[in-house]
Amino acid sequence: MNYHLFQLINAAAGRNDQVDDVFEWSAVWLIYVLGVVAAVPLLGGLRQARPAVVRVAAVLGVAFVTGQVVAAVSSEVRPFQTHTVHQLIPHDPGPSLPSDHATAAFAVAFAVGAFLSWRWGAALSVLAVIVGFARIWTGVHYPADVLVGALIAAAAVGVVGVGGRTYDRWARRRGPSAAIGH
Repeated sequence: MNYHLFQLINAAAGRNDQVDDVFEWSAVWLIYVLGVVAAVPLLGGLRQARPAVVRVAAVLGVAFVTGQVVAAVSSEVRPFQTHTVHQLIPHDPGPSLPSDHATAAFAVAFAVGAFLSWRWGAALSVLAVIVGFARIWTGVHYPADVLVGALIAAAAVGVVGVGGRTYDRWARRRGPSAAIGH
């Protein structure tokens, strides 16, 4: 199923240079645009909701570590290592699962949505979906690699959300000196 879906998406690559150019750019550079766009609610949060910004950073850390662990135990290699594909961007061989780009993009999007602004989170989620789709289109990831990246990001938001609420309850019992940013 994973390979079949990959084939359906990647088979369209290489047919239209303008479309390929959009997805090539998106696979490599859109994650940086996502980061710049995410800076808007993050910088606003520094003034108004510092604990939320700390939680967004924590989600990125948890997602990164989790992604590295999953990659270390996964035997899934990149599509171009075992199949003939339309590989539109250069990439070193190695673990395919999860997609680091998708994990980071979804982690930022979901964390901003959960802790700062659901509207910004929704907009960033659209960009994250495009990043993930572009990684498949260009032949460097399977759909499951992107899906697992999104699931890791969602789990990281859950872990940090529970941890943050637990910390908040503890800080309220300890008094104002224990709170972040106070």
